[in-house]
Amino acid sequence: MRPFAYERAADAAAAVALLAAHPRAKPLAGGTNLVDLMRLGVEDPDTLVDINRIDFGGIDDLEAGGIRVGAGVRNSDLAGSLSVRVKFPVLAEAILAGASGQVRNMASVGGNLLQRTRCLYFTDTTKPCNKRLPGSGCPAIAGSSRELAILGASPSCIATYPGDMAVALSALSASVNFLTLDGEREMAVDDFYRLPGDRPELDTNLPAGAVITGITVPSLAAGVRSTYRKARDRRSFAFGLVTLAAALHIEGGIIVDVRLAFGGVAHKPWRATRAEALLRGSAAEIERFEAAIDAELAQATPTEENAFKVALLRRLVVGTLVDLSLEAAP
Repeated sequence: MRPFAYERAADAAAAVALLAAHPRAKPLAGGTNLVDLMRLGVEDPDTLVDINRIDFGGIDDLEAGGIRVGAGVRNSDLAGSLSVRVKFPVLAEAILAGASGQVRNMASVGGNLLQRTRCLYFTDTTKPCNKRLPGSGCPAIAGSSRELAILGASPSCIATYPGDMAVALSALSASVNFLTLDGEREMAVDDFYRLPGDRPELDTNLPAGAVITGITVPSLAAGVRSTYRKARDRRSFAFGLVTLAAALHIEGGIIVDVRLAFGGVAHKPWRATRAEALLRGSAAEIERFEAAIDAELAQATPTEENAFKVALLRRLVVGTLVDLSLEAAP
């Protein structure tokens, strides 16, 4: 790990000012991802701006039925919140599916949103990687790609976003609140993350020097059933091969609303908008579920090593929708 300066911000505005004054600085909260990458030599900030003393707020119920969560809330506290478990079980389940209890106790909500890929070429500084060193190439495409993207990849990068919480937030149509030198801003989670295109070094559309202050999750209609499913190589402390955040609202056997977001298959949490559009207004039947996921997966461009993800994700989606539709049955 290379030497770095340390600054402690008194408030969010001070943190933004420090980040503006030190363009190579990084904010430090739980450090569960950033510090690991610094030890590997992947991240090389000249300054760490400690934001742990800033009061970003807690977990607050909103009048409209949603919640607002401060960026400094630890993942364990968010998953354990009674309000979250009652209103948004998919979010609580997603957080509990990630990492270990010790890591969740340290990891912050804001930091969780910014975690970087675990592609082995990205984390190995002896290998070329367009995400780490733009223009150096993507050896994963012809190399070891079992855990990598099948959707939204580009000739420049097939890395995947590794997190769980953001996948649930995508399905919930949540938004990210952040502060810049120009003031407070808000961005939908689906706009916050980006596909690699020809700029794979950029994980998000968060402006340079901005500080995440929280997330806002709008309410779900009464009667919505939701869950998070994760297929992985081992049952605990493993990143997902494919993951699914799903919410289903059925009335009279007809799908009124459906939310589907995938993890482990793209550079960002993948909102399955094609499948959702086909399912809304249709009968809650297995044939409809199969047709919808097939339409979504028609966009897939897997490698030989990760082609199994297509069938795995298809089974996960269909099985989960069947389970949720049975729960919703009178």
